[in-house]
Amino acid sequence: MVAPIVLHGRAWGELYVARPAGEPVFERADADFATVLASVVAAGIAQTERLEEARRLAYTDALTGLANRRAVDVRLERAIERHRRDGVVVSLVVCDLNGLKRVNDTHGHAAGDRLLERFGSVLSLCGAMLPGALAARLGGDEFCLLAVGPTADQVVKAAEELCRRAAELELGDGVACGVASTEDPIGPVPSARRLFRLADAAQYRAKAERATRPVVAGRAGPDDPVVRLADEPSREADGERRRFRGRHAP
Repeated sequence: MVAPIVLHGRAWGELYVARPAGEPVFERADADFATVLASVVAAGIAQTERLEEARRLAYTDALTGLANRRAVDVRLERAIERHRRDGVVVSLVVCDLNGLKRVNDTHGHAAGDRLLERFGSVLSLCGAMLPGALAARLGGDEFCLLAVGPTADQVVKAAEELCRRAAELELGDGVACGVASTEDPIGPVPSARRLFRLADAAQYRAKAERATRPVVAGRAGPDDPVVRLADEPSREADGERRRFRGRHAP
């Protein structure tokens, strides 16, 4: 006996029911029961699909198809736990896409969206250089790469390629890129928040200096200004960021 499993108005599959040889043949009531059971199976599959779609939407940026900030937060927390437990290298690249406002004002928001989509593709391509890396859009013109396992130098190399390719995009003005890795001399990283602050501070430094290469936290010596900025209280750090920008930006 066969009962169709119908999902969204289409045949998804079939439910087969059989009895051993010599047993009574199926009756109408058996067929009705099989039909009800097939409907229950279809409802379960539909519910699973809805849950999966909800999960996808919750962790995906709608415009670029990259992961979103929520996905980064979850993955980074787990990665830092592995770092504390096993010493695994965790690296974060934070990017700020330059010139998005100018593109929006000059060419319209549709052109700005195309720039975001194209940069998202470049980010994914460079992220593929790092096995298992997560490419994400944090919001607006901010993006990031999260790598767990690759060395800091491998991550910096991917970030350099990202800067190079971003500079070649038809629209926009390249990207400001900051890198922070637990393998570099940045001090203890007890929390995801500290690694993010370090990468964010490096990105602000790159933005202020209009750097065409990534700024890497911890590589400017024992008094690294990026590490100092990241470790200051938020209010003071914001002031330092303004000083960076005021010193280098028009």
